[in-house]
Amino acid sequence: MRHMWRWFGPIDKVSVRDAAQAGAQGIVSALHHVPTGTAWTMEEIRKRQDEVRAGGLEWELVESIPISESIKTMTGDWKAHVDAWRESLRQLARAGISTVCYNFMPVLDWTRTELRWETPGGARAMRFDLVDFAAFDLHVLQRQRAVEDYPGELVDLARERFASMTQEKIADLSRNIGAGLPGSADGYSVAELRTALARYDRIGPDRLRANLIDFLSEVVPVAEELDMRLCAHGDDPPWPLLGLPRILSTERDYIKVLDAVDRIANGVTFCTGSLGARPDNDLPTMVKRLAPRIHFAHLRNVTRQTPGFPCSFFEDQHLDGHTDMIAVIAALVGEERRRKSEGRADHQIFMRPDHGQEILDDLTRGAQPGYPAIGRLKGLAELRGIEQTLSHGTYGLTA
Repeated sequence: MRHMWRWFGPIDKVSVRDAAQAGAQGIVSALHHVPTGTAWTMEEIRKRQDEVRAGGLEWELVESIPISESIKTMTGDWKAHVDAWRESLRQLARAGISTVCYNFMPVLDWTRTELRWETPGGARAMRFDLVDFAAFDLHVLQRQRAVEDYPGELVDLARERFASMTQEKIADLSRNIGAGLPGSADGYSVAELRTALARYDRIGPDRLRANLIDFLSEVVPVAEELDMRLCAHGDDPPWPLLGLPRILSTERDYIKVLDAVDRIANGVTFCTGSLGARPDNDLPTMVKRLAPRIHFAHLRNVTRQTPGFPCSFFEDQHLDGHTDMIAVIAALVGEERRRKSEGRADHQIFMRPDHGQEILDDLTRGAQPGYPAIGRLKGLAELRGIEQTLSHGTYGLTA
């Protein structure tokens, strides 16, 4: 696999040189400062490339070109935003960048209730607490009909939890849930979140999926002409939130979208952390079935703290948690061998150690939540060790 490292630009407390010393072979980045719905220019792309090269690596993969809420709802200036997205692809191709990760999650691109939860060992990790989330939905956001989305026992627990919260805890919880994508300045206040949710009052999963397919029908042909690969990141967490539909939470969800726009340029970002939060997702089997269309892998692990789903979970160490990471990597290595035997130019799959626990000096560095230096270095070393063992001519998988 191609070992990548996410970098958020000059604001990142973890430098490109740090990434190179950690063993990364390339950088995943984006132009977070460019407003959503605006085309990326060659000037800004070259500037980011120069910033990365100054640290000794190359910007090889985009995560992400944001998809506006107008595109997701097919309202307002959505056509102009699609045009801008296509133009961004053209400029990236001119700059030699050929893979773009994106997501189609409405309003909240990812959701955690705690960004620096202290583990029993003293490390800090991101966490989703189902009771806290329900308490926010029912008693802070006060979303209409929210009570219908939770079982009675959880409603009671949420009421009790909210009653015990301090104003500081409520403010922290609201800020964490309303946070935008890492690296961006976006985010929602409670009032702004209510307004954003209202745009989806009449949009269910079927409509949202149709909008995604329509969007892909517009951009995938352009990507194909440019010999680029687009890869959709799954829902995080993989179930409906705040009454919003989720459409990339299971293997079946992905197959519907891949079959609807059946081109190699329409692919998957296989995130073991997002998909692994659901106990009904068999990740090693999913990798094998989706393998020809996996262009990017996010490798991280979660430990589910309550049964079923929705559930509470935290982001565990890369080789701990409920995902069989060795089996996942074995399936990815096997797919690479299959592609190489077919003569595919894209036989090597991009991967990055996704997220990581804050340990040692990370605890005082103040990096983006979930993106520490040492925690990711540790994860990359472990994942790389598994891959090399499985690829070894004597001890690894048979060809």
